[in-house]
Amino acid sequence: QVRLVESGGRLVQAGDSLRLSCAASGQPSVNLPLAWFRQAPGKERQFVGAVQWAGDIPYYADFVKGRFTISKDIATNNVDLQMNNVIPEDTAIYYCAAFTGYGSYSDIENYRYWGQGTQVTVSS
Repeated sequence: QVRLVESGGRLVQAGDSLRLSCAASGQPSVNLPLAWFRQAPGKERQFVGAVQWAGDIPYYADFVKGRFTISKDIATNNVDLQMNNVIPEDTAIYYCAAFTGYGSYSDIENYRYWGQGTQVTVSS
């Protein structure tokens, strides 16, 4: 069983920076790529980016445009999402998920394990 716990969400102002963290535990977790998704009110869950434990280069959604960075700490099994220059449109619940399928990282169907989410609110 894989357990994912997100933290770091809070209320910030537009232009601020914010760092979210995902703590992964469970036997398969060290072998599964981890991703960040987000879901704004009334909208579908949206892929943000993903990283493999063994790989060096994270994969991002186009809308990230260099504002977000995913990093991993193999020693602690943490995957962080650094968000810079946030905008009100970044307001959402941010989820960490473990990739268990095949194919595209952006396909939500390829993720079996999810965290409970952490709320990010960006005021204008």
